[in-house]
Amino acid sequence: MELVLAIAIGVLTGSGVYLLLRPRTFQVIVGLTLMSYAVNLFMFSTGRLTVDSEPVLIKGLKATLTNTADPMPQALVLTAIVIGFAMTALFLVVLLASRGLTGTDHVDGEEVKRG
Repeated sequence: MELVLAIAIGVLTGSGVYLLLRPRTFQVIVGLTLMSYAVNLFMFSTGRLTVDSEPVLIKGLKATLTNTADPMPQALVLTAIVIGFAMTALFLVVLLASRGLTGTDHVDGEEVKRG
């Protein structure tokens, strides 16, 4: 399970960095979104990956992190998802305004001349 999660975080981070380096603004926004997904998975994994762990306290069972899930990373990831969604929506509005003003969606505002 840990290997699959580590590979997923690595693929998301690598894809996000690649897209961040692209010249078009939409690709940059998608790259930022992928990077935020990678960070969310990393934060979620800090709460220890356990199988068949109880999500809440059970009467008669001592409340330690060995038999319950850690709620702090879950709360942090939930907050990060909401903030990431708002950030993506704001970036899309700025992208559309920039495209309307300049007529191009390149990050530096200039089309690449080929030929």
